[in-house]
Amino acid sequence: MLIPNSQLPTPKRRRASGHFRVCAAIVVFLLEVGGWKSDVGTFAQVANVSFRDIAAAAGVNVTHVNGASAEKYFAEIMGSGGLFFDFDDDGWVDIFIVDGGSIADPKVAASARHRLFRNRHNGTFEDVTALSGIRHHEYGMGACAGDYDNDGAVDLYVTNYGPNTLYRNLGHGRFAEVPRAGGAGTALWSTSCAFVDVDRDGLLDLFVTNYVQAEKTNNKFCGRRSPVMLRGYCHPLAYDPSPNVLYRNTGKGTFVDISAQAGIATLRGNGLGVAVTDINDDGWPDVFVANDGKPNFLFRNTGTGAFEEVGLPAGVSLAADAKPRAGMGTAFGDYDGDGRLDLVVTNHEFEMHSLFRNLGGGVFTDVTLESGLGPATLPYVGFGVAFLDYDNDGRRDLAIVNGNVVDNIAEFRKGAKHAQPSLLLRNTGDRFVNVGKQAGPAFARETVGRALAKGDIDNDGDLDLLITSNGGPVQLLLNEGGNRNNALLVRMIGSTSLTASGPKSNRDGIGARLTLIAGGRTYVDQVSSGSSYLTQHDMRVHVGLGSATKVDRLEIAWPDGRVDVMENLPVNHIITVREGQGETQRVPFAR
Repeated sequence: MLIPNSQLPTPKRRRASGHFRVCAAIVVFLLEVGGWKSDVGTFAQVANVSFRDIAAAAGVNVTHVNGASAEKYFAEIMGSGGLFFDFDDDGWVDIFIVDGGSIADPKVAASARHRLFRNRHNGTFEDVTALSGIRHHEYGMGACAGDYDNDGAVDLYVTNYGPNTLYRNLGHGRFAEVPRAGGAGTALWSTSCAFVDVDRDGLLDLFVTNYVQAEKTNNKFCGRRSPVMLRGYCHPLAYDPSPNVLYRNTGKGTFVDISAQAGIATLRGNGLGVAVTDINDDGWPDVFVANDGKPNFLFRNTGTGAFEEVGLPAGVSLAADAKPRAGMGTAFGDYDGDGRLDLVVTNHEFEMHSLFRNLGGGVFTDVTLESGLGPATLPYVGFGVAFLDYDNDGRRDLAIVNGNVVDNIAEFRKGAKHAQPSLLLRNTGDRFVNVGKQAGPAFARETVGRALAKGDIDNDGDLDLLITSNGGPVQLLLNEGGNRNNALLVRMIGSTSLTASGPKSNRDGIGARLTLIAGGRTYVDQVSSGSSYLTQHDMRVHVGLGSATKVDRLEIAWPDGRVDVMENLPVNHIITVREGQGETQRVPFAR
Protein backbone atom coordinates (compact mmCIF):
# COMPACT_ATOMS: atom_id res chain seq x y z
CA MET A 1 0.00 0.00 0.00
CA LEU A 2 1.47 3.33 -1.05
CA ILE A 3 0.51 6.88 -0.18
CA PRO A 4 1.36 10.13 -1.99
CA ASN A 5 5.06 10.84 -2.47
CA SER A 6 4.92 13.90 -0.24
CA GLN A 7 4.34 11.58 2.70
CA LEU A 8 6.97 9.00 1.86
CA PRO A 9 10.37 8.67 3.50
CA THR A 10 13.23 9.59 1.15
CA PRO A 11 14.13 6.03 0.00
CA LYS A 12 10.53 5.41 -1.03
CA ARG A 13 10.31 8.73 -2.85
CA ARG A 14 13.08 7.63 -5.15
CA ARG A 15 10.91 4.72 -6.34
CA ALA A 16 8.42 7.09 -7.97
CA SER A 17 10.60 7.47 -11.07
CA GLY A 18 10.30 3.75 -11.59
CA HIS A 19 6.59 4.21 -12.28
CA PHE A 20 7.39 6.08 -15.47
CA ARG A 21 9.74 3.32 -16.59
CA VAL A 22 6.99 0.78 -15.93
CA CYS A 23 4.52 2.78 -18.01
CA ALA A 24 6.99 3.01 -20.88
CA ALA A 25 7.60 -0.73 -20.73
CA ILE A 26 3.88 -1.37 -20.91
CA VAL A 27 3.52 0.80 -24.02
CA VAL A 28 6.24 -1.24 -25.72
CA PHE A 29 4.62 -4.46 -24.53
CA LEU A 30 1.21 -3.51 -25.91
CA LEU A 31 2.75 -2.78 -29.30
CA GLU A 32 4.49 -6.14 -29.29
CA VAL A 33 1.38 -8.18 -28.44
CA GLY A 34 -0.92 -6.37 -30.81
CA GLY A 35 -0.77 -9.27 -33.25
CA TRP A 36 -1.79 -11.93 -30.73
CA LYS A 37 -4.74 -14.01 -31.79
CA SER A 38 -7.07 -15.59 -29.28
CA ASP A 39 -8.65 -19.00 -29.64
CA VAL A 40 -11.88 -17.78 -28.04
CA GLY A 41 -14.77 -19.84 -29.32
CA THR A 42 -12.71 -22.94 -30.14
CA PHE A 43 -12.21 -24.06 -26.57
CA ALA A 44 -15.82 -23.73 -25.43
CA GLN A 45 -18.90 -21.68 -26.10
CA VAL A 46 -18.32 -18.00 -25.40
CA ALA A 47 -20.71 -17.10 -22.62
CA ASN A 48 -22.39 -13.70 -22.42
CA VAL A 49 -22.30 -13.64 -18.64
CA SER A 50 -23.37 -10.71 -16.51
CA PHE A 51 -23.41 -10.14 -12.77
CA ARG A 52 -26.21 -8.45 -10.84
CA ASP A 53 -25.91 -7.05 -7.32
CA ILE A 54 -28.71 -8.67 -5.32
CA ALA A 55 -27.45 -7.81 -1.82
CA ALA A 56 -30.41 -5.64 -0.84
CA ALA A 57 -33.01 -7.89 -2.48
CA ALA A 58 -31.44 -10.98 -0.93
CA GLY A 59 -31.50 -9.47 2.57
CA VAL A 60 -27.74 -8.97 2.84
CA ASN A 61 -28.10 -5.24 3.36
CA VAL A 62 -24.94 -4.42 5.33
CA THR A 63 -22.77 -1.30 5.39
CA HIS A 64 -19.31 -1.53 6.90
CA VAL A 65 -18.54 0.70 9.89
CA ASN A 66 -14.92 1.84 9.53
CA GLY A 67 -14.98 4.58 12.18
CA ALA A 68 -13.04 7.00 9.95
CA SER A 69 -11.77 9.84 12.14
CA ALA A 70 -9.72 13.01 11.99
CA GLU A 71 -6.97 11.16 13.88
CA LYS A 72 -6.45 8.88 10.84
CA TYR A 73 -5.90 5.65 12.73
CA PHE A 74 -4.30 3.23 10.29
CA ALA A 75 -6.76 0.37 10.84
CA GLU A 76 -9.66 2.52 9.63
CA ILE A 77 -8.71 2.04 5.97
CA MET A 78 -7.88 -1.68 5.81
CA GLY A 79 -11.09 -3.59 6.55
CA SER A 80 -13.14 -5.44 6.30
CA GLY A 81 -13.79 -9.03 5.39
CA GLY A 82 -16.45 -11.67 5.01
CA LEU A 83 -16.73 -15.21 3.80
CA PHE A 84 -18.83 -17.97 2.29
CA PHE A 85 -19.25 -21.07 4.44
CA ASP A 86 -21.94 -23.67 5.00
CA PHE A 87 -22.34 -23.29 8.77
CA ASP A 88 -25.48 -25.46 8.98
CA ASP A 89 -24.22 -28.21 6.65
CA ASP A 90 -27.32 -28.18 4.45
CA GLY A 91 -25.46 -28.03 1.14
CA TRP A 92 -26.14 -24.31 0.59
CA VAL A 93 -23.43 -21.75 1.19
CA ASP A 94 -24.10 -19.13 3.88
CA ILE A 95 -22.48 -15.72 4.49
CA PHE A 96 -20.57 -14.14 7.37
CA ILE A 97 -19.70 -10.42 7.30
CA VAL A 98 -17.02 -8.90 9.54
CA ASP A 99 -17.67 -5.38 10.81
CA GLY A 100 -15.04 -2.87 11.87
CA GLY A 101 -15.97 -0.38 14.58
CA SER A 102 -14.16 2.71 15.79
CA ILE A 103 -10.87 3.37 17.51
CA ALA A 104 -11.66 7.02 18.22
CA ASP A 105 -15.36 7.00 19.21
CA PRO A 106 -16.87 4.49 21.67
CA LYS A 107 -20.41 5.26 20.46
CA VAL A 108 -19.52 4.41 16.86
CA ALA A 109 -17.70 1.31 18.07
CA ALA A 110 -20.85 0.16 19.85
CA SER A 111 -22.84 0.40 16.61
CA ALA A 112 -20.69 -2.16 14.80
CA ARG A 113 -21.71 -5.81 14.67
CA HIS A 114 -20.78 -8.89 12.73
CA ARG A 115 -23.54 -10.49 10.67
CA LEU A 116 -24.37 -14.13 9.96
CA PHE A 117 -26.78 -14.91 7.11
CA ARG A 118 -28.41 -18.29 6.48
CA ASN A 119 -29.12 -19.26 2.89
CA ARG A 120 -32.89 -19.79 2.44
CA HIS A 121 -32.40 -21.72 -0.85
CA ASN A 122 -34.60 -19.27 -2.75
CA GLY A 123 -32.21 -16.45 -3.57
CA THR A 124 -32.57 -14.75 -0.19
CA PHE A 125 -30.75 -14.91 3.13
CA GLU A 126 -31.97 -14.72 6.72
CA ASP A 127 -30.07 -12.68 9.30
CA VAL A 128 -29.56 -15.16 12.14
CA THR A 129 -26.92 -13.18 14.02
CA ALA A 130 -29.03 -12.53 17.11
CA LEU A 131 -29.50 -16.21 17.91
CA SER A 132 -26.09 -17.37 16.71
CA GLY A 133 -24.04 -16.36 19.74
CA ILE A 134 -21.61 -14.40 17.56
CA ARG A 135 -20.83 -11.01 19.08
CA HIS A 136 -18.73 -8.03 18.08
CA HIS A 137 -15.94 -7.23 20.56
CA GLU A 138 -12.92 -5.77 18.82
CA TYR A 139 -12.37 -3.73 15.66
CA GLY A 140 -12.92 -6.49 13.10
CA MET A 141 -10.71 -7.26 10.10
CA GLY A 142 -11.16 -10.71 8.48
CA ALA A 143 -12.23 -14.29 9.01
CA CYS A 144 -11.64 -17.90 8.01
CA ALA A 145 -13.56 -21.10 8.67
CA GLY A 146 -12.70 -24.73 9.29
CA ASP A 147 -13.88 -27.71 11.35
CA TYR A 148 -10.99 -27.62 13.81
CA ASP A 149 -12.50 -30.25 16.13
CA ASN A 150 -13.70 -32.61 13.35
CA ASP A 151 -17.23 -32.78 14.75
CA GLY A 152 -18.95 -32.13 11.43
CA ALA A 153 -19.70 -28.44 12.04
CA VAL A 154 -17.53 -25.69 10.52
CA ASP A 155 -16.07 -23.33 13.10
CA LEU A 156 -15.21 -19.65 12.68
CA TYR A 157 -12.13 -17.54 13.45
CA VAL A 158 -12.27 -13.73 13.33
CA THR A 159 -9.17 -11.53 13.08
CA ASN A 160 -9.14 -8.10 14.70
CA TYR A 161 -7.24 -4.95 15.39
CA GLY A 162 -6.88 -6.39 18.86
CA PRO A 163 -7.36 -9.91 20.30
CA ASN A 164 -8.76 -12.37 17.78
CA THR A 165 -11.86 -14.48 18.37
CA LEU A 166 -12.66 -18.18 17.88
CA TYR A 167 -16.24 -19.44 17.66
CA ARG A 168 -16.98 -23.13 17.97
CA ASN A 169 -19.97 -24.28 15.93
CA LEU A 170 -22.39 -26.11 18.23
CA GLY A 171 -24.83 -26.97 15.46
CA HIS A 172 -28.42 -25.79 15.01
CA GLY A 173 -27.20 -22.29 14.14
CA ARG A 174 -25.46 -21.73 17.46
CA PHE A 175 -21.83 -20.75 18.10
CA ALA A 176 -19.93 -20.57 21.38
CA GLU A 177 -17.06 -18.15 21.83
CA VAL A 178 -13.98 -20.05 22.95
CA PRO A 179 -12.25 -18.27 25.86
CA ARG A 180 -9.06 -16.53 24.77
CA ALA A 181 -9.66 -18.01 21.31
CA GLY A 182 -8.51 -21.38 22.58
CA GLY A 183 -4.93 -20.12 22.79
CA ALA A 184 -5.06 -18.45 19.36
CA GLY A 185 -6.08 -15.00 20.56
CA THR A 186 -3.05 -12.95 19.56
CA ALA A 187 -3.39 -9.27 20.44
CA LEU A 188 -1.35 -8.19 17.40
CA TRP A 189 -3.13 -6.42 14.54
CA SER A 190 -4.16 -9.50 12.55
CA THR A 191 -5.43 -9.48 8.98
CA SER A 192 -5.95 -12.68 6.97
CA CYS A 193 -5.99 -16.25 8.26
CA ALA A 194 -6.15 -19.82 6.99
CA PHE A 195 -6.88 -23.18 8.57
CA VAL A 196 -4.25 -25.68 7.38
CA ASP A 197 -3.10 -29.06 8.65
CA VAL A 198 0.63 -28.35 8.63
CA ASP A 199 1.63 -31.63 10.33
CA ARG A 200 -0.98 -33.86 8.62
CA ASP A 201 -2.30 -35.27 11.88
CA GLY A 202 -5.92 -34.80 10.81
CA LEU A 203 -6.36 -31.68 12.94
CA LEU A 204 -6.59 -28.22 11.40
CA ASP A 205 -3.91 -25.84 12.55
CA LEU A 206 -4.17 -22.08 12.06
CA PHE A 207 -1.94 -19.59 10.25
CA VAL A 208 -2.56 -15.89 10.97
CA THR A 209 -0.95 -12.97 9.14
CA ASN A 210 -0.17 -9.90 11.23
CA TYR A 211 0.36 -6.42 9.86
CA VAL A 212 2.18 -3.55 11.59
CA GLN A 213 2.50 -2.22 15.13
CA ALA A 214 0.18 0.77 14.76
CA GLU A 215 -1.47 0.71 18.16
CA LYS A 216 -3.73 3.55 19.24
CA THR A 217 -0.92 4.91 21.41
CA ASN A 218 1.45 4.81 18.41
CA ASN A 219 -0.62 6.80 15.92
CA LYS A 220 1.95 8.77 13.92
CA PHE A 221 1.36 11.98 12.00
CA CYS A 222 1.66 11.63 8.22
CA GLY A 223 0.79 14.30 5.69
CA ARG A 224 1.83 17.91 5.38
CA ARG A 225 1.97 20.68 7.97
CA SER A 226 2.16 23.65 5.63
CA PRO A 227 0.96 25.82 4.05
CA VAL A 228 -2.22 24.25 5.44
CA MET A 229 -2.05 21.23 7.70
CA LEU A 230 -3.42 18.14 5.97
CA ARG A 231 -3.28 14.83 7.75
CA GLY A 232 -3.31 11.56 5.87
CA TYR A 233 -3.00 7.86 6.62
CA CYS A 234 0.57 6.67 7.04
CA HIS A 235 2.55 4.33 4.83
CA PRO A 236 3.06 0.91 6.48
CA LEU A 237 6.83 1.44 6.48
CA ALA A 238 6.26 4.21 9.04
CA TYR A 239 5.57 1.44 11.57
CA ASP A 240 7.45 -1.61 12.77
CA PRO A 241 6.25 -4.86 11.16
CA SER A 242 4.73 -7.72 13.13
CA PRO A 243 5.52 -11.43 12.87
CA ASN A 244 3.01 -13.93 11.53
CA VAL A 245 1.73 -16.63 13.87
CA LEU A 246 1.30 -20.37 13.43
CA TYR A 247 -0.89 -22.22 15.94
CA ARG A 248 -0.86 -26.00 16.27
CA ASN A 249 -4.11 -27.76 17.07
CA THR A 250 -3.68 -29.81 20.26
CA GLY A 251 -6.71 -31.99 19.59
CA LYS A 252 -8.19 -30.88 22.90
CA GLY A 253 -10.11 -27.89 21.62
CA THR A 254 -7.17 -25.54 21.99
CA PHE A 255 -4.20 -24.23 20.03
CA VAL A 256 -0.58 -23.61 20.97
CA ASP A 257 1.75 -21.07 19.36
CA ILE A 258 4.55 -22.92 17.53
CA SER A 259 5.80 -19.96 15.49
CA ALA A 260 9.25 -19.96 17.09
CA GLN A 261 10.04 -23.64 16.63
CA ALA A 262 8.53 -23.57 13.14
CA GLY A 263 10.96 -20.82 12.09
CA ILE A 264 8.28 -18.22 11.39
CA ALA A 265 8.44 -15.89 14.41
CA THR A 266 11.73 -14.20 13.49
CA LEU A 267 10.51 -13.01 10.07
CA ARG A 268 8.49 -9.79 9.91
CA GLY A 269 6.99 -8.42 6.73
CA ASN A 270 3.72 -6.45 6.99
CA GLY A 271 1.54 -9.50 6.30
CA LEU A 272 -1.85 -8.96 4.64
CA GLY A 273 -2.86 -11.92 2.45
CA VAL A 274 -2.26 -15.65 2.89
CA ALA A 275 -2.68 -18.61 0.53
CA VAL A 276 -1.73 -22.26 0.96
CA THR A 277 -0.70 -24.99 -1.46
CA ASP A 278 1.91 -27.72 -1.89
CA ILE A 279 4.44 -25.94 -4.09
CA ASN A 280 6.79 -28.89 -4.64
CA ASP A 281 4.39 -31.87 -4.58
CA ASP A 282 5.98 -33.47 -1.53
CA GLY A 283 2.64 -33.86 0.25
CA TRP A 284 3.22 -31.10 2.80
CA PRO A 285 1.26 -27.81 2.68
CA ASP A 286 3.32 -24.65 2.15
CA VAL A 287 2.25 -21.10 3.02
CA PHE A 288 2.56 -17.90 0.98
CA VAL A 289 2.20 -14.47 2.64
CA ALA A 290 1.66 -11.26 0.65
CA ASN A 291 3.61 -8.47 2.36
CA ASP A 292 2.83 -4.78 2.02
CA GLY A 293 5.95 -2.87 0.95
CA LYS A 294 8.34 -5.68 1.84
CA PRO A 295 9.39 -8.91 0.06
CA ASN A 296 6.71 -11.61 0.13
CA PHE A 297 7.23 -14.80 2.14
CA LEU A 298 6.95 -18.36 0.92
CA PHE A 299 7.22 -20.79 3.80
CA ARG A 300 8.18 -24.26 2.58
CA ASN A 301 7.03 -27.03 4.90
CA THR A 302 9.96 -29.38 5.58
CA GLY A 303 7.68 -32.05 7.04
CA THR A 304 9.64 -31.99 10.28
CA GLY A 305 7.60 -29.35 12.09
CA ALA A 306 9.65 -26.50 10.65
CA PHE A 307 9.33 -24.13 7.71
CA GLU A 308 12.00 -22.66 5.47
CA GLU A 309 11.42 -19.23 3.90
CA VAL A 310 12.16 -19.70 0.17
CA GLY A 311 10.41 -16.74 -1.43
CA LEU A 312 13.50 -15.39 -3.17
CA PRO A 313 14.82 -18.62 -4.76
CA ALA A 314 11.23 -19.59 -5.63
CA GLY A 315 10.84 -16.32 -7.54
CA VAL A 316 7.83 -14.90 -5.67
CA SER A 317 9.28 -12.52 -3.07
CA LEU A 318 9.96 -9.70 -5.55
CA ALA A 319 8.58 -8.52 -8.88
CA ALA A 320 10.48 -8.86 -12.15
CA ASP A 321 12.36 -5.62 -11.47
CA ALA A 322 13.76 -7.16 -8.26
CA LYS A 323 11.77 -4.77 -6.06
CA PRO A 324 9.09 -5.54 -3.46
CA ARG A 325 5.49 -4.59 -4.09
CA ALA A 326 2.63 -3.52 -1.84
CA GLY A 327 1.16 -7.01 -1.64
CA MET A 328 -2.41 -7.22 -0.35
CA GLY A 329 -4.53 -10.13 -1.64
CA THR A 330 -3.33 -13.45 -3.03
CA ALA A 331 -4.54 -16.77 -4.44
CA PHE A 332 -3.31 -19.98 -6.08
CA GLY A 333 -4.89 -21.34 -9.26
CA ASP A 334 -3.95 -23.11 -12.50
CA TYR A 335 -4.59 -20.38 -15.08
CA ASP A 336 -2.64 -22.01 -17.94
CA GLY A 337 -3.96 -25.58 -17.60
CA ASP A 338 -0.59 -27.25 -17.09
CA GLY A 339 -1.58 -28.97 -13.86
CA ARG A 340 0.46 -26.66 -11.62
CA LEU A 341 -1.08 -24.01 -9.37
CA ASP A 342 0.10 -20.51 -10.21
CA LEU A 343 0.11 -17.48 -7.90
CA VAL A 344 -1.50 -14.04 -8.13
CA VAL A 345 -0.81 -11.10 -5.79
CA THR A 346 -2.64 -7.76 -5.83
CA ASN A 347 -0.55 -4.62 -5.37
CA HIS A 348 -0.78 -0.83 -5.36
CA GLU A 349 -1.50 1.48 -8.29
CA PHE A 350 1.44 2.10 -10.67
CA GLU A 351 2.89 -1.26 -9.58
CA MET A 352 0.64 -3.69 -11.48
CA HIS A 353 -0.77 -6.78 -9.78
CA SER A 354 1.63 -9.73 -10.01
CA LEU A 355 1.17 -13.10 -11.70
CA PHE A 356 3.74 -15.81 -11.03
CA ARG A 357 3.60 -18.87 -13.29
CA ASN A 358 4.45 -22.17 -11.60
CA LEU A 359 7.30 -23.87 -13.48
CA GLY A 360 7.31 -26.92 -11.24
CA GLY A 361 9.77 -27.97 -8.57
CA GLY A 362 8.81 -25.06 -6.34
CA VAL A 363 9.97 -22.41 -8.83
CA PHE A 364 7.87 -19.56 -10.30
CA THR A 365 8.45 -16.87 -12.92
CA ASP A 366 6.89 -13.40 -13.13
CA VAL A 367 4.57 -13.26 -16.18
CA THR A 368 2.71 -10.10 -15.18
CA LEU A 369 3.34 -8.24 -18.42
CA GLU A 370 3.00 -11.01 -21.01
CA SER A 371 -0.18 -12.35 -19.37
CA GLY A 372 -1.98 -9.03 -19.81
CA LEU A 373 -2.56 -8.71 -16.07
CA GLY A 374 -0.06 -5.87 -15.71
CA PRO A 375 -1.59 -3.40 -18.19
CA ALA A 376 -5.10 -4.16 -16.93
CA THR A 377 -4.25 -3.47 -13.29
CA LEU A 378 -1.74 -0.62 -13.50
CA PRO A 379 -4.17 2.17 -12.39
CA TYR A 380 -5.63 0.31 -9.41
CA VAL A 381 -5.01 -0.48 -5.75
CA GLY A 382 -5.93 -4.15 -5.52
CA PHE A 383 -7.16 -6.14 -2.55
CA GLY A 384 -9.39 -9.24 -2.84
CA VAL A 385 -8.65 -11.63 -5.71
CA ALA A 386 -9.85 -15.00 -6.95
CA PHE A 387 -9.05 -17.43 -9.72
CA LEU A 388 -12.44 -18.55 -10.99
CA ASP A 389 -14.02 -19.90 -14.15
CA TYR A 390 -16.95 -17.48 -14.18
CA ASP A 391 -18.17 -18.57 -17.65
CA ASN A 392 -17.44 -22.31 -17.26
CA ASP A 393 -15.38 -22.39 -20.45
CA GLY A 394 -12.65 -24.47 -18.84
CA ARG A 395 -10.18 -21.67 -18.14
CA ARG A 396 -9.46 -19.93 -14.83
CA ASP A 397 -10.31 -16.24 -15.07
CA LEU A 398 -9.54 -13.55 -12.48
CA ALA A 399 -11.80 -11.31 -10.40
CA ILE A 400 -10.20 -8.47 -8.47
CA VAL A 401 -11.62 -5.75 -6.22
CA ASN A 402 -9.87 -2.41 -5.98
CA GLY A 403 -10.03 0.69 -3.82
CA ASN A 404 -7.56 3.33 -2.74
CA VAL A 405 -6.27 3.42 0.82
CA VAL A 406 -6.15 7.20 1.19
CA ASP A 407 -9.61 8.71 1.59
CA ASN A 408 -8.40 12.21 0.67
CA ILE A 409 -6.11 11.06 -2.14
CA ALA A 410 -7.44 13.76 -4.48
CA GLU A 411 -5.96 16.37 -2.13
CA PHE A 412 -2.51 14.95 -2.76
CA ARG A 413 -2.75 13.94 -6.43
CA LYS A 414 -5.10 15.60 -8.89
CA GLY A 415 -7.48 13.18 -10.58
CA ALA A 416 -6.86 10.31 -8.17
CA LYS A 417 -9.91 8.50 -6.81
CA HIS A 418 -10.66 6.82 -3.51
CA ALA A 419 -13.31 4.49 -4.99
CA GLN A 420 -12.29 2.29 -7.93
CA PRO A 421 -14.03 -0.28 -10.16
CA SER A 422 -13.65 -4.02 -9.72
CA LEU A 423 -12.07 -6.05 -12.51
CA LEU A 424 -13.27 -9.17 -14.30
CA LEU A 425 -10.41 -10.51 -16.39
CA ARG A 426 -11.33 -13.22 -18.88
CA ASN A 427 -8.73 -15.84 -19.70
CA THR A 428 -8.70 -16.07 -23.51
CA GLY A 429 -5.94 -18.66 -23.63
CA ASP A 430 -3.43 -16.01 -24.72
CA ARG A 431 -3.81 -13.44 -21.98
CA PHE A 432 -6.24 -11.87 -19.53
CA VAL A 433 -8.64 -9.31 -20.99
CA ASN A 434 -10.80 -6.98 -18.91
CA VAL A 435 -14.47 -7.72 -19.70
CA GLY A 436 -15.93 -5.86 -16.73
CA LYS A 437 -17.81 -3.41 -18.94
CA GLN A 438 -19.64 -6.32 -20.57
CA ALA A 439 -20.36 -8.04 -17.25
CA GLY A 440 -23.07 -5.69 -16.01
CA PRO A 441 -23.20 -2.50 -13.95
CA ALA A 442 -21.80 -4.20 -10.85
CA PHE A 443 -18.30 -4.15 -12.34
CA ALA A 444 -18.64 -0.55 -13.50
CA ARG A 445 -19.54 0.62 -10.01
CA GLU A 446 -16.69 2.28 -8.13
CA THR A 447 -16.21 1.22 -4.51
CA VAL A 448 -13.48 1.19 -1.89
CA GLY A 449 -13.20 -2.57 -2.42
CA ARG A 450 -11.52 -4.86 0.07
CA ALA A 451 -12.60 -8.52 0.40
CA LEU A 452 -13.69 -10.80 -2.45
CA ALA A 453 -15.07 -14.31 -2.02
CA LYS A 454 -16.34 -16.72 -4.67
CA GLY A 455 -19.09 -19.29 -4.18
CA ASP A 456 -22.20 -20.77 -5.77
CA ILE A 457 -24.99 -19.27 -3.64
CA ASP A 458 -27.86 -20.75 -5.69
CA ASN A 459 -26.29 -24.12 -6.59
CA ASP A 460 -26.76 -23.54 -10.32
CA GLY A 461 -23.16 -24.28 -11.28
CA ASP A 462 -22.14 -20.65 -11.84
CA LEU A 463 -19.83 -18.87 -9.41
CA ASP A 464 -21.21 -15.81 -7.63
CA LEU A 465 -19.21 -13.16 -5.75
CA LEU A 466 -19.26 -11.50 -2.33
CA ILE A 467 -17.53 -8.10 -2.18
CA THR A 468 -16.98 -5.86 0.84
CA SER A 469 -16.21 -2.15 0.75
CA ASN A 470 -14.41 -0.09 3.36
CA GLY A 471 -17.07 2.18 4.88
CA GLY A 472 -19.55 1.10 2.23
CA PRO A 473 -22.22 -1.53 1.48
CA VAL A 474 -21.65 -5.20 0.81
CA GLN A 475 -22.22 -6.41 -2.74
CA LEU A 476 -23.57 -9.86 -3.53
CA LEU A 477 -23.10 -10.44 -7.25
CA LEU A 478 -25.28 -13.10 -8.84
CA ASN A 479 -23.81 -14.72 -11.93
CA GLU A 480 -26.50 -14.84 -14.56
CA GLY A 481 -27.18 -14.88 -18.27
CA GLY A 482 -25.87 -16.65 -21.34
CA ASN A 483 -23.84 -19.45 -19.79
CA ARG A 484 -24.49 -22.68 -21.67
CA ASN A 485 -21.23 -24.38 -20.72
CA ASN A 486 -21.05 -27.32 -18.34
CA ALA A 487 -19.47 -27.62 -14.90
CA LEU A 488 -19.06 -29.79 -11.80
CA LEU A 489 -19.10 -28.79 -8.14
CA VAL A 490 -17.30 -31.15 -5.75
CA ARG A 491 -17.66 -31.26 -1.99
CA MET A 492 -15.00 -33.33 -0.23
CA ILE A 493 -15.21 -34.90 3.23
CA GLY A 494 -12.03 -36.33 4.71
CA SER A 495 -11.76 -39.18 7.18
CA THR A 496 -9.67 -38.94 10.33
CA SER A 497 -9.92 -42.65 11.16
CA LEU A 498 -8.63 -44.52 8.12
CA THR A 499 -5.22 -45.19 9.63
CA ALA A 500 -4.28 -45.87 13.24
CA SER A 501 -0.96 -44.06 12.82
CA GLY A 502 0.76 -41.87 10.28
CA PRO A 503 -0.82 -39.00 8.30
CA LYS A 504 -4.54 -38.35 8.56
CA SER A 505 -7.02 -36.12 6.78
CA ASN A 506 -9.15 -33.40 8.32
CA ARG A 507 -12.91 -33.60 7.89
CA ASP A 508 -13.10 -30.55 5.60
CA GLY A 509 -10.59 -32.13 3.25
CA ILE A 510 -8.53 -28.92 3.34
CA GLY A 511 -5.36 -29.65 1.39
CA ALA A 512 -6.94 -32.33 -0.81
CA ARG A 513 -5.86 -32.09 -4.47
CA LEU A 514 -8.40 -32.72 -7.23
CA THR A 515 -7.42 -33.88 -10.74
CA LEU A 516 -10.26 -34.08 -13.24
CA ILE A 517 -10.16 -35.28 -16.87
CA ALA A 518 -12.98 -34.32 -19.24
CA GLY A 519 -13.20 -33.55 -22.93
CA GLY A 520 -9.56 -34.39 -23.45
CA ARG A 521 -8.36 -31.82 -20.92
CA THR A 522 -7.02 -32.11 -17.38
CA TYR A 523 -8.05 -29.76 -14.57
CA VAL A 524 -6.27 -29.42 -11.22
CA ASP A 525 -7.52 -27.64 -8.10
CA GLN A 526 -7.53 -27.99 -4.32
CA VAL A 527 -9.63 -27.52 -1.20
CA SER A 528 -8.46 -24.36 0.54
CA SER A 529 -9.07 -22.19 3.56
CA GLY A 530 -8.15 -18.51 3.56
CA SER A 531 -6.95 -16.92 0.27
CA SER A 532 -7.91 -13.57 -1.31
CA TYR A 533 -7.87 -10.84 1.36
CA LEU A 534 -9.56 -11.03 4.79
CA THR A 535 -11.87 -13.72 3.46
CA GLN A 536 -12.48 -17.30 2.40
CA HIS A 537 -14.20 -18.89 -0.57
CA ASP A 538 -16.83 -21.62 -0.74
CA MET A 539 -14.74 -24.74 0.02
CA ARG A 540 -16.51 -26.77 -2.63
CA VAL A 541 -14.29 -27.07 -5.71
CA HIS A 542 -15.88 -25.68 -8.88
CA VAL A 543 -14.63 -26.86 -12.28
CA GLY A 544 -15.87 -25.33 -15.53
CA LEU A 545 -15.92 -27.99 -18.26
CA GLY A 546 -16.81 -26.10 -21.42
CA SER A 547 -18.67 -28.36 -23.84
CA ALA A 548 -17.56 -31.64 -22.22
CA THR A 549 -20.59 -33.88 -21.64
CA LYS A 550 -19.09 -36.18 -19.01
CA VAL A 551 -16.23 -36.43 -16.55
CA ASP A 552 -14.00 -39.27 -17.67
CA ARG A 553 -12.00 -39.46 -14.46
CA LEU A 554 -11.92 -37.72 -11.10
CA GLU A 555 -8.96 -38.37 -8.83
CA ILE A 556 -8.67 -36.96 -5.32
CA ALA A 557 -5.41 -37.12 -3.41
CA TRP A 558 -6.21 -36.67 0.28
CA PRO A 559 -3.85 -35.12 2.87
CA ASP A 560 -3.16 -38.54 4.42
CA GLY A 561 -1.88 -39.88 1.08
CA ARG A 562 -4.93 -41.91 0.12
CA VAL A 563 -6.19 -41.53 -3.45
CA ASP A 564 -9.82 -42.03 -4.49
CA VAL A 565 -10.67 -42.47 -8.17
CA MET A 566 -14.09 -42.17 -9.82
CA GLU A 567 -14.95 -42.54 -13.51
CA ASN A 568 -17.76 -41.64 -15.91
CA LEU A 569 -19.40 -38.97 -13.79
CA PRO A 570 -22.16 -36.71 -15.12
CA VAL A 571 -21.62 -32.99 -15.64
CA ASN A 572 -23.83 -30.25 -14.16
CA HIS A 573 -24.09 -31.85 -10.74
CA ILE A 574 -22.97 -31.21 -7.19
CA ILE A 575 -21.28 -34.36 -5.95
CA THR A 576 -20.08 -35.27 -2.47
CA VAL A 577 -16.98 -37.42 -2.17
CA ARG A 578 -16.11 -39.08 1.13
CA GLU A 579 -12.60 -40.31 1.60
CA GLY A 580 -12.41 -44.06 1.14
CA GLN A 581 -15.99 -44.28 -0.13
CA GLY A 582 -15.93 -42.26 -3.33
CA GLU A 583 -19.05 -40.45 -4.52
CA THR A 584 -21.78 -40.66 -1.88
CA GLN A 585 -24.24 -38.02 -3.11
CA ARG A 586 -25.23 -36.52 -6.45
CA VAL A 587 -27.52 -33.51 -6.87
CA PRO A 588 -28.23 -31.82 -10.23
CA PHE A 589 -27.64 -28.09 -10.57
CA ALA A 590 -30.65 -25.92 -9.76
CA ARG A 591 -30.95 -24.45 -13.25
